Amino acid sequence: MFTIYYLFNSLDYDIIFTQVAYLSDVYLLITDTFFLKYVDLICLCLFFGAVGKSAQLGLHTWLPDAMEGPTPVSALIHAATMVTAGVFLIIRCSFLFEYSPNILLVVALVGVITAFFAATSGLFQNDIKRIIAYSTCSQLGYMVFACGLSNYQVGFFHLSNHAFFKALLFLGAGSVIHSVADEQDIRRMGGFKEVLPFAYSVFVIGSLALIGFPFLSGFYSKDIILEVAFAQYTNYSVFIFWIGLISALFTAFYSTRLLVLVFLKNTNLYKTLVISIHESNIPIFLPLLFLTFCSIFAGYLSLEFFIGFGTDFWNNVILLLPFNFYIYDIEFIKFYKLLPILAVTSGVGLAIYLLLINKSFLYELKVLTKFKILYNFLIKKWYFDRIFNEHIGQKGLLLGYSLSYVHIDRGLIEQFGPTSIATGLQKISKESNEIQSGFLYHYLNIIILFLIVIILLVLAISFFLQKFIFLICLSILIASSTSILNFNYNSYLS
Repeated sequence: MFTIYYLFNSLDYDIIFTQVAYLSDVYLLITDTFFLKYVDLICLCLFFGAVGKSAQLGLHTWLPDAMEGPTPVSALIHAATMVTAGVFLIIRCSFLFEYSPNILLVVALVGVITAFFAATSGLFQNDIKRIIAYSTCSQLGYMVFACGLSNYQVGFFHLSNHAFFKALLFLGAGSVIHSVADEQDIRRMGGFKEVLPFAYSVFVIGSLALIGFPFLSGFYSKDIILEVAFAQYTNYSVFIFWIGLISALFTAFYSTRLLVLVFLKNTNLYKTLVISIHESNIPIFLPLLFLTFCSIFAGYLSLEFFIGFGTDFWNNVILLLPFNFYIYDIEFIKFYKLLPILAVTSGVGLAIYLLLINKSFLYELKVLTKFKILYNFLIKKWYFDRIFNEHIGQKGLLLGYSLSYVHIDRGLIEQFGPTSIATGLQKISKESNEIQSGFLYHYLNIIILFLIVIILLVLAISFFLQKFIFLICLSILIASSTSILNFNYNSYLS
C-alpha cells in the first residue's frame, strides 16, 4: 500500500487503474545491474497477502487447523467468506497484475502446486472435516492459478460455485458428527447410508459437485479452468494443466473414500452409538436442502452470467489485455475436454476398487517399506507442520526465551527497573535499621545533627533570599534611573 501510494499518489482504485498503463515501466534501481518494476513489487506484495489469506502453499497450515472450530463457522470460513478474500484481491487488482506477467507466472505456479499438495495431503486423512478442509485448500489453488493464467472471471466463477458445494459438505459433515455423538474419525464410522439417508444424499451431491461430475456446479467451473490452462499452449500452462488434472483425480479419490468409509462400508461404531444415531432436525435440514439445490444448478444457471461470450456482467471491473484472452480457444480442444471427466472417473473407480472390491490390496501396499514412507509423508501433510513447529516455531521460541526473556526482560529491564528499585529500597531500609541502636546518646547526636542542618538551611535560604531581594531592588532602581535620563534627553532634543 505504501508503494502504491508512492507510485500513484493515491489508494483509490479508479485513480490507480487509470494510471497503471503509463507507470507500468517505472523501475526501482536496487544496484547498478539489478532493478525491479514498481508494478512487479506491488503485485508481489499483494500476492503475499493473498497467499496468507487464501491458504496457498507455505502459509496454508491455518486452514486445515481451523476446522477445529464449530462446523457452521467452518462452513463460513472455508466455503464463502474468509479464505476467498485473497482470491478476490487478485481478481479486483487485475489492472495491476495484467501489467506484471512475471508475477502472474508466480501466481499460477503457486496456485497449481497448492492444488496438488492439498489433493495429495487429503488422500489418507481420517478426520472428516480435515479432508474437506484440504479439499478447500486444493480448490483455492485452482482459483489462484486460474487468476495467474489471466482468467480472473473463470476463477471467480469457481469461487462462486465452490461456496455452495463446500458449505454443503461442511454442514453435511456437521450433521453426521452431530448424529454420532461428536465422532469425527471416519475409520470409526460406516454403514450410515441406511440410518442417515438424507445426509448420505447431501454428501453424494456435494462430493460429485466437488470432483466435477458432469452437469453439477463444480463441473462447469473446474473443467473450464483446466481447459483455459491447456488452451494457452505454453510450456508452463500445459504443465499446469497436467498437474491440475492429476489433482482432480486425487480429489475424486479422497471424496469417494470419504463416502465409502462413512456411508457404505460396515460400521465400526459401538452398538450404543448405532442405536442412538438420528437424522438431522428441520433447522439443519432446510439449509442443506437449499445448498443441495444450488450445488446442482448454480453452475449451469450462472455460466453465461459470469463467463458467457458477450456478457457485460464484469463491465470495467476486470481488465484483460488482448494477448491474455484465451477463453475463446477452449472451443477448439476437442479431445482434451474429455480428460478431466476421465480423471474424475478414474479416481472414483480406483477408490471403489481399493475400498470395496479388493480391500486387502491397500493394506498390503501400506505395509511395504517404500510405500510406508510415502504414506507417512502424505498423512503428515508433507511434514509442513513438523518443519514449522520444530525448525521455525520452536527456534523462534528459544530465541525469544534467550534474547527477549533472559537478556532483556529478566536482564536489562529488571536490572534498571523493578529489581534495582526493590534491592535499593531493601539496602536503604537495612542501613536505616542500623541507626536504631537503642542508645539515647546516639539519638541525641542525630537530633542535634539534623537541627544544625535545618538551621544552616534556613540561614542559607534567608541569606540568598535577602541577596535576591536586594538584586531585584537594585535592578528596579537602575531601570527607573535610565528611563528618567532617557526622558530628559529626549525632551532636550525636542
